[in-house]
This record gives sequence, structure tokens and C-alpha cells, in this order.
Amino acid sequence: MVGSLAHVSQRRKVLDDAIKYRSNFELWEESCVPSYCHPNWLAAYISWRRLYVAAKMGRAAKPDAKWVLDFGSSVGELGHLLPKGIRYDFIEAHESAARFLREQLPESRRTTLEDAPAGAYDQIFAIDSLEHNENYRELLVALVAKLAPGGVLILSGPTENFLYRFGRKIAGFEGHYHETNIHAIEGAASELLKRKSVRRIFPGITFFRVTAWKRASER
Repeated sequence: MVGSLAHVSQRRKVLDDAIKYRSNFELWEESCVPSYCHPNWLAAYISWRRLYVAAKMGRAAKPDAKWVLDFGSSVGELGHLLPKGIRYDFIEAHESAARFLREQLPESRRTTLEDAPAGAYDQIFAIDSLEHNENYRELLVALVAKLAPGGVLILSGPTENFLYRFGRKIAGFEGHYHETNIHAIEGAASELLKRKSVRRIFPGITFFRVTAWKRASER
């Protein structure tokens, strides 16, 4: 598997043992936990893959990052992939997920989009979160305002194409909570920022797209 197989196996066990999402699937379906822990390793691989790709893309675009914001963090698995010493802030409305994140990453800081400081964050991640919102354009405007000079915004989301919807059905997810797709989100982002890189998961049968964005005037 991508990254470290040992890391993924260990994190899957921690999530599965602590959260018991199967007994309360409706509560956790909209989070990433069922995908991370899915018994079908291909379904799980796709979820972990986009996470590793997003983290790597953030490092490549802003290697000297000191302060990170994770928007719609769920249980904060991204935080476990960041370099040691980096400040990790997160925004998450799911109380159980936020509580678990704080237990796992006690140095993390929970905030809100209103309270997060403007112009502060070297890297902002919105990994499979914006598609859950009808007002994704307004959210993008707010997130861009939080970027520090030279900062990078990393977006990830589902294509919602036929193969994605078919795979989601096989995996046992409904997807009724998705209001849009990554193409619409990227279209809105292009009105605010310039795309610097893109990765497809997977090329040819793209289920997810992961992209890095910066201000047009910045390299």
C-alpha cells in the first residue's frame, strides 16, 4: 500500500478498535472512518491513497510549512502524516470525530472558520469535505483568506462519475450527503487561485482528484 503499510495497518486497527463504527454506521458514514477501515482493501487503499497524495503534495508546494489547517478533518488522519513540530489546527463539526482527534493528537487545536486567523496558514487542506456543502464557493473564499503569503491550498474530492458511483454502491455507501463534485469545486477555486499540480486517483478511471493551488502571483 502507499506510504507505510505498517502505519496504515496500525491506524486501521486503532480506528476499528476505538470507534466501532459498524454498530452506529449512520453516525459515521459521512466521515472517512468506514472508508479507512473498509474490509475491501481496494476501497480502503483508495481512501488512504488520496490522503498520502494530499500530504505529499502539500510538502512539495510548501516544504517549509510551520502551520497547517485541516478543514473538515474528520478523525484527523492527515495529522499523523505531517512532519513533527508542525502546528496542526483543524475544523470539524462532527463532535465524536473531533473528540477522537484530540485524544490521538493532543497538541492539535480545534478552531472554526470564523476564528481561524486570516493570512496565517502555510498549508490548508480540504480533503473530501467541500463536496458536502452547497455553499462551497463561500467556503473557498473564506479558506483562501486564511492562507499565508506563499501558502498552498490542497483540494481533494470525488469525481462522481459513473465508475465512482458504481464503486461507492459496491462498497456500501449511499453518497446522499454529497452536494457537488470535485470538478465544480475546482472550477470555483480557479476563480480565486492558480492550480499548480494535479493527481488523479486513478488515471483512466479517476475516482478522486487531488490538486494544489496558490495565488496567481506566487510560485
